[in-house]
Amino acid sequence: MRGTEGWTWPRWAETLLVTIVVLLSVQEAYIGAGARLIAPGVGLAAAAGLSLILRHRAPAVPAVLAVVTAAFLGTAFPLLVVLFTLASRGSIAVGVLCAAAAMVGNLLLQPGRSLWVTRSYGPVLLLVVVLVLGMWAGSRRRLVATLAEQVDHLRVERELRAERARLEERARIAAEMHDVLAHRLSVLALHAGALQRRAADLPAPLADRIDLLRTTSTEALRDLRDALGVLRDPGGPGSSGAQPPAPHELPVLLDEARRAGQVVDAVIDGNPEATPVSHRLAVYRLVQEALTNARKHAVGAPVSVAVRYGPPVSTVDVRNPAGAPAEAAVGSGGYGLIGLAERVAALGGHLEHGPAGSSGWQVSASIPVTGRSPRGSA
Repeated sequence: MRGTEGWTWPRWAETLLVTIVVLLSVQEAYIGAGARLIAPGVGLAAAAGLSLILRHRAPAVPAVLAVVTAAFLGTAFPLLVVLFTLASRGSIAVGVLCAAAAMVGNLLLQPGRSLWVTRSYGPVLLLVVVLVLGMWAGSRRRLVATLAEQVDHLRVERELRAERARLEERARIAAEMHDVLAHRLSVLALHAGALQRRAADLPAPLADRIDLLRTTSTEALRDLRDALGVLRDPGGPGSSGAQPPAPHELPVLLDEARRAGQVVDAVIDGNPEATPVSHRLAVYRLVQEALTNARKHAVGAPVSVAVRYGPPVSTVDVRNPAGAPAEAAVGSGGYGLIGLAERVAALGGHLEHGPAGSSGWQVSASIPVTGRSPRGSA
C-alpha cells in the first residue's frame, strides 16, 4: 500500500496490523459488553478496526470511527493507529484535535471506561508518545525521499555532463576535420583551376575531365563548409584560427611538458604519415589529455608515454604512478576522457583508462588504421 507521500507499506504488514487492532478492540469491547459477542459496542470496535484500511486514502472515516470508539467504549487501539498516521503525514493539529475529542468525549460519556486511567496497554500518555513517534517517522520518511531525489538529480546531472562532453568532442572533431579537408580541397581546386586555364592546349576529353574535377572539388569544398562549418564556436577555444596539431607536434607537446617540470619518458615508433590525419589528431589529443591529468592528479610522478603508429593499428599507452593531487584538480569535471572515448570510438578504436599497478593510472587506446567506423558514429 502506498501513501500520498510515496510511503510504501507492505500488504502483509497492513493486513497483520489491521487484524491485530480488530482482535484487540473486539476483545476489549466484548469484555465491556458482559461477554456478549453480538452487541453494538463489539460491532463499533470491529468497524473502527477495519476502517484503518482506508486511513491513507480517506483518513476522515477511520479518524471519526476511532474517536467515537474511544469516547464510547474506552478502546484506544484504532485511535493510536490513526494518531500515528496523522502525525507521520504532518497533520499534527488534526491528530491533537482527535486525541482531545476522544479524551473529552470519553470523560463525559463513559466515565466508567475512562481513557484517563492506567490500563494494560499503558496510561493516557501513550497517545502523546504515539504522536511523537508519528512525527519522527514522517520526518525521517521525508528526509529519505529528499535524499533519494537529490541522488537522482546528481545522476541525471552526471549523465548530462557526460553527454555534453561527448557532443563537444564530436564538434571538435568536426571542426578539426573541416580545417584539414578544407585545406586539401582548396589545394585540389587550385591545381584544377591552373590546369583548366591551359585546357585549350589539351585534348577535349582531358579538358572535360579537368573541368569536371574543378567543378566537383569546388562543390565538395562548399558542401563541407556548409555541413561542418556550423559546428565551429565563434567564441570558443577553436575560434582563434589555430590549425590542428601536425604530426611533428607530438614531440613538441612532450618537450613542453618537460619544460613545465614533468618527467616524461616517451617512445614513438612508426611513421605518422602512414596514418590518416584523424588518427594523428586522436593520438595527439590522447597524449595531451593524459599528461594534463598526470599534472593535476599526480604531481611529480614520472609519466611513461608509448606511441606506435600503424598500420595496421595505432596504439597509445600512457602510465604514471600515484602522486599528490594538485590544487587545480579539486572540483575538476573529469569529462575529458569521456570525450576522447567518443573520438576513438568514432574511428573504430577502443579506449581504456583506470587504475594500474600500485595506485597508478593508465590510459590505453588502439585505433585501427585500415578499419572504417560506421558513418553514424562519426
